[in-house]
Order: sequence, then C-alpha cells, then structure tokens
Amino acid sequence: MLDSALEIPGALHAVLISADGLLMARTQDFDKDDADRVAAAMSGVQSLSRSLAFFCEDAGQKWRQTLVEFDGGWVFLISAGEGAYLGVSASPDVDMADITFRMQQLVGQLGKALMTPPRENLGVRS
Repeated sequence: MLDSALEIPGALHAVLISADGLLMARTQDFDKDDADRVAAAMSGVQSLSRSLAFFCEDAGQKWRQTLVEFDGGWVFLISAGEGAYLGVSASPDVDMADITFRMQQLVGQLGKALMTPPRENLGVRS
C-alpha cells in the first residue's frame, strides 16, 4: 500500500515507522538497511519537532507534521495513527500539496492497521 504514495510525480521513497524508530514497512524499491536507518532518524526528528510546540505559543498543541528541505529534495513526516509515522522523500520539484494530500489519504486507508501501542515493560518478567 505504501507504493501508492509514489504515484505522485517526484515522490521517491516511503517508510512506515513506529514511534520508537523501528521500521514497520517500506516501499519496494527502497533498500531495507537504508530504510532501517531512515526509520531511526525520523523517530528522532519527530521527537524533536514535537518538543517545539511551545515555540508556537502553546505547549499543549499536538504535533501534526514535519517538513525538511534539502538541496536535493524534501522529507515529509506525518502521524499515521497511535505510535506510527509515515515518511516520504521527494525531489525538489514535487507538488507539495499533492504529496501531503496523498499521504493523508494513505493514512486514512491504512487506518487502525497502523496503530502501534507504546512498548512497555520490555524484558520485565512477572
């Protein structure tokens, strides 16, 4: 289903990650090792972005998306349900409205299947 994000001209790769930085899914053409590295980095980017809510005069605001621009393109990161995030990379000439709309559609289609509850009590035995 992630490959549908690449139907937008200029879209390059897509990953679905958990809040703790683990790769949940990737587009077919994206190397798994690279996708694992991107998942870990995007988790950090999302965490840093979320901590900046106070900069918009309201620390209680909920994070919605992060956009990073590079000389060679864009990285979009949005919430994809409880504890999951969708990231898409794109070339510099991508239509930003089209790619963000497609990402929202994709999240809507995946729905509850994307929800990942936070990990708790890992390694603890009762």
